[in-house]
Amino acid sequence: MFRELHEIKVYVLTERLSNFIWEIVLQWNYFEKDTVGKQLVRAVDSIGANLAESHGRFHYLEKKKFAYYARGSFEETKSWIRKCKERSLLKPDEIEVVESYIKEIGPKLNALINTFKK
Repeated sequence: MFRELHEIKVYVLTERLSNFIWEIVLQWNYFEKDTVGKQLVRAVDSIGANLAESHGRFHYLEKKKFAYYARGSFEETKSWIRKCKERSLLKPDEIEVVESYIKEIGPKLNALINTFKK
């Protein structure tokens, strides 16, 4: 399996997405940050945090449980991103970058979860 957390591609991608979202939200006004921004940042940060928690567990059932939490946070992130698009909080170029991360993270996250089932 993996020795180091930074060797897990899906973890690296989620951290990059998290930092990208952070930089976007920092530019928003107070109301946008306080309502949508905080929720979005918490959700996207939680993906990587749960993957880190999973990586730190010994038993595969615990690893799988935290990977499922990560997937739940991933789905929550996608929900907040949809709201951001509907409310015009993201610029077209930002949407393009975020969606490219989303398309890559989903299958990799599911593949990681499947490794814990074997």
